[in-house]
Amino acid sequence: MKPDRRRRAKQPAEPDQALIAQYLDHLWLERGLSDNTRSSYQRDLSHFACWLNERGLALLEVVRADLQRHLHWRIEQQLRPTSTSRLLSTLRGFYRYLLREQLIATDPTLNIDSPKRGRPLPKTLTEADVETLLAAPDTATALGLRDRSMLELLYASGLRVSELVGLRLEELNRRMGVLRVVGKGDKERMVPVGDEALSWLTRYLREARPELGDDPRIEELFLSRRGQAMTRQTFWHRIKRYAVEAGIDKPLSPHVLRHAFATHLLNHGADLRVVQMLLGHSSLSTTQIYTHIATARLQALHREHHPRG
Repeated sequence: MKPDRRRRAKQPAEPDQALIAQYLDHLWLERGLSDNTRSSYQRDLSHFACWLNERGLALLEVVRADLQRHLHWRIEQQLRPTSTSRLLSTLRGFYRYLLREQLIATDPTLNIDSPKRGRPLPKTLTEADVETLLAAPDTATALGLRDRSMLELLYASGLRVSELVGLRLEELNRRMGVLRVVGKGDKERMVPVGDEALSWLTRYLREARPELGDDPRIEELFLSRRGQAMTRQTFWHRIKRYAVEAGIDKPLSPHVLRHAFATHLLNHGADLRVVQMLLGHSSLSTTQIYTHIATARLQALHREHHPRG
């Protein structure tokens, strides 16, 4: 992995910091940004402001040529096209806001093209890989039973990891076998759990959660060994450990199980719009990336089993 040279940059000047905070507060009121999205926007805008600050410029002074120089600098630093595209998207929203607020006269992001990049297929696991991973936790322990329940639920529902660790007890309806999930932009959706995951969740709530913590003020469904809400980082490290124990040598993260959920549904004939609803994608085009994986799987099966494959 290439070092991120931007970390050596100075802090943005105070006026720029105030401007960024003003914009993020506006977005929070308008869209209800998640903490992760807000942090991503703030990081991108702060890095850009730092780069400008080192060259004696400020966010309100930027013209199109400054933005082009910054993009050229990113190419020289060999920063990823995906991160540059994300930065441009953030800057477009930021400068449109400044234009609407009449803080600038022209938008410097106009007619700036994003770097061309291929759309990578999501990494995924085979169904056999998933079964091996799910069986890895030691369910004779409270932590192992918690982890098995989390893995089963993640694979059964396709939740984002932030949605998983943020689940509250009241959002699980065991009688109906559904979750009420609050996703990006505070959008709610109902997600079926499935009998297998529900069985593990029932065991976890009966046997493990009381052992991990009994503070009635903690509303989160999944608790750490200290009786507090789980974090994304903790769960990610646990998954990496189970992958090693299960002998899975593929790159693995909680998001890979979300990809596996979508891909395996499509492989078994699920409708694309149903998968879109379950994943909480606002656009069908985001979900369509999984059809490439499903098609590749079908082609492989055809080659393997058809006499003229």
